Amino acid sequence: MTQLRNDWQLDEIQALFDMPFNDLLFKAHTIHRENFDPNYVQVSSLLNIKTGACPEDCSYCSQSSKYDTGLEREKLMEIDTVLEQAKTAKDQGATRFCMGAAWRNPTDKSLDKVIPMIQGVKAMGMETCVTLGMLTQDQAFTLKEAGLDYYNHNLDTSEENYSNVITTRNFQDRLDTLESVQNADIHVCSGGILGLGEEQSDRASMLRSLANLDKHPDSVPINLLVPIPGTPFEKIEPPTESEFVRTIAVARIMMPKSVVRLSAGRTDMGEAMQALCFFAGANSIFYGEQLLTTDNPDTGSDKALFETLGLNMSQSNH
Repeated sequence: MTQLRNDWQLDEIQALFDMPFNDLLFKAHTIHRENFDPNYVQVSSLLNIKTGACPEDCSYCSQSSKYDTGLEREKLMEIDTVLEQAKTAKDQGATRFCMGAAWRNPTDKSLDKVIPMIQGVKAMGMETCVTLGMLTQDQAFTLKEAGLDYYNHNLDTSEENYSNVITTRNFQDRLDTLESVQNADIHVCSGGILGLGEEQSDRASMLRSLANLDKHPDSVPINLLVPIPGTPFEKIEPPTESEFVRTIAVARIMMPKSVVRLSAGRTDMGEAMQALCFFAGANSIFYGEQLLTTDNPDTGSDKALFETLGLNMSQSNH
């Protein structure tokens, strides 16, 4: 079986990226089969519980208060609405319900309002996940006590490229929050976005930061940037399809037991590209028509895709 490693060097990762495409995919798929059923995909659903007015300046994000993207600001959703959406997601086959709020970091008062949502979703028998920005160690312990299963906090890009994307916080802030989450014994969900003006060396560096955490993230979302009009990155050049698939494959090789999620940007991916991503080791998706503020394939087309590819929605709580 593949050994779990936390001491990856950049040149080794670069060598994986440089492999012939077929060899890389074969290696990744072999590792994937050793650790997972290759025909099962875990399905998560994502709900934006508070939209817009975020003080951060992430150059890709429609929710930043710094850019005019036409997004309506909304206050925190009522708990009944959240639980109604969670029930719908569960009925459609989602096993995990993720709630996102556009905060730089939640106040303790805000956290008090999110906790009943976590408890309500948990009571339905679903796994819970939130993404609320930067956390203190005490806040992470509070969320653990509330029964939170997963905390999402993406690194977004490499440490080297970070300041080209965001200036209102730094890369170390991200790592500090992940450390607080891991200390509280909450599962970490952390990945990145491809298409932030990065080079292949940045993708290698980002994956190294993830794989060299004390413990690999349990869930690694790999997003394809959805360029949003009004943001600085609205006209940025996307990675090629093969570059994206390569990144999924390298993530699978480096983090053999982590669930790799094919996240944002799937509306722009055809059937063949998604099939290659699943072959390369992606085994989770977001399900439902909206991801925070960007579009996602509707559940009907995902069901059709799964049927075509012979994939099953995993009911396991991995």
